[in-house]
Amino acid sequence: MSLYSAGVEYGIHCLIFLVGNGGETREASVRDLAELQGVPLDYLAKIFTKLAKAKLVVATEGVRGGFKLARPADEISLLDIVNAIDGRKAIFECREIRGRCALFEGEVPAWALDGPCSVHGAMLIAQKRMEEALAQQTILDIARKVGRKAPAQFNAQVDSWMSERREKKGTAGAQADQLIQVTEIKG
Repeated sequence: MSLYSAGVEYGIHCLIFLVGNGGETREASVRDLAELQGVPLDYLAKIFTKLAKAKLVVATEGVRGGFKLARPADEISLLDIVNAIDGRKAIFECREIRGRCALFEGEVPAWALDGPCSVHGAMLIAQKRMEEALAQQTILDIARKVGRKAPAQFNAQVDSWMSERREKKGTAGAQADQLIQVTEIKG
């Protein structure tokens, strides 16, 4: 079982597509991002509602509107995205079993419960290090890694695909984004 939901993966991948070749922000609809990546539209709409609420993306107006990054890509960390989508999660839940040893025969010695649980302490250190690692990686860092890996023409293909979609978009195509925008205003 994974610690973070599939929504975190979907959100990070979507935000990568909102980073242009030079690090600037692209604009795209949730519908287009869902289709581009083969992910469920309804689920992605919920993710974008969370990303908007966390002020990581902003809705753009109009029939051809969608979403773009709310701030520069080098200021949005993976930890920001994780927390926006899944909330803060503890990787470990201490159940305080250190006082249940059968050898204690009813009376738990003070030394067994003295101070914080060592296992819990180790897990807290691990969580802190994981969160520090996520905080050090930005969406721009990840987009650049993808960009180095992809063929040179891929970024131009993405731009072209998104532009064609925006040009063809009508009122019906904007419904998912408008729903998110309404939810964002009410929320």
